[in-house]
Amino acid sequence: MKGLDQALPRWVNIGLLPLLNVVTALLVSALVFLVIDVNPLKAAEILLYGAFGYQEGLGFTLYYTTNFIFTGLAVAIAFHVGLFNIGGEGQAYIGGLGVGLLCLALDTSLPGPALLLLSVLVAGLFGAAWAFIPGWLQAYRGSHIVITTIMFNFIASSLMVYLMVNVLREPGQMTPQSRLLDENSWMPFVHEVLAGIGIEFEASPLNLSIILALLCALGTWLLIWKTKWGYEIRTVGFNRDAAVYAGIKPAYVMVLAMAISGAMAGMVGVNEISGVQHRLILDFHYGYGFAGIAVALMGRNHPIGIILAALLFGVLYQGGAELAFEMSNINRDIVVVMQGLVILFCGALEFLYKPLLAKFFKEKAA
Repeated sequence: MKGLDQALPRWVNIGLLPLLNVVTALLVSALVFLVIDVNPLKAAEILLYGAFGYQEGLGFTLYYTTNFIFTGLAVAIAFHVGLFNIGGEGQAYIGGLGVGLLCLALDTSLPGPALLLLSVLVAGLFGAAWAFIPGWLQAYRGSHIVITTIMFNFIASSLMVYLMVNVLREPGQMTPQSRLLDENSWMPFVHEVLAGIGIEFEASPLNLSIILALLCALGTWLLIWKTKWGYEIRTVGFNRDAAVYAGIKPAYVMVLAMAISGAMAGMVGVNEISGVQHRLILDFHYGYGFAGIAVALMGRNHPIGIILAALLFGVLYQGGAELAFEMSNINRDIVVVMQGLVILFCGALEFLYKPLLAKFFKEKAA
């Protein structure tokens, strides 16, 4: 495929090919709707209205997008060093655990801004620590990163169940959840911030974590393309032998990249625990880590592409919920089908159109 890459302009590889793959996935989704006797145009109208048609729906869309940005960036950073981190689920879970433990201990003791800053740092540290171990095992012991990150997803899930049932559960309650955190530790909601400056906006889970997500995207771009560490990460990802020849230590760089990747996934805990749930609960992370793989693939592992891909998945989540509510013969599983088709065409069939486009541009150049 390298020859095909050279035959195509950069804007085709980065923009046109992902767009064609997404359009193909949506066309196949339309065929699925026809099979289940649903008008695809009507379904698309409802889906888009649910995602963008009113303020609350837009808030939910951007709230989901925030989590997908975090997990998409996590996968992309690992990809750049040549590793396939599919442990975003566990890293997000443990990041949220760190935020919850911090707030349970200090939510009435520290000023709100300091507590929120510490929550971000702790979420990153807990997520980084959970990714560090598989990264170290891969770099220094040769353990396959896919296997170890999957295992750590299950370990994180089991650990959270034990803690929520036996240690952190609110006294006198049967539900496996912690006590409600003090409002001092809550991430401000966007609608409350806008109300403070005189702008009315319907209430939704959207909170200032979306700004954190955009800052993380900017930080990832600066790290990967503008720093010495980023150069080392990309060099190891392209060719480890060449990296060694250049004086780079691949094992160290791989562990570093995995730790940063885990820190990005851990930020989901800020959005969920500090921003929305305001208590520790089970499965607040569910699905975001695995969807982050598709977001990174669709976004070509570039922060701008990841933001756009995350927005698409946010639309599918929120619009799919609206679709399931409005149409009796559709349930939320249709979102999983649409996600699966996007993953199929942007992942497994990523190069479906590349030979045709390469031939076209080669003939045009000739």
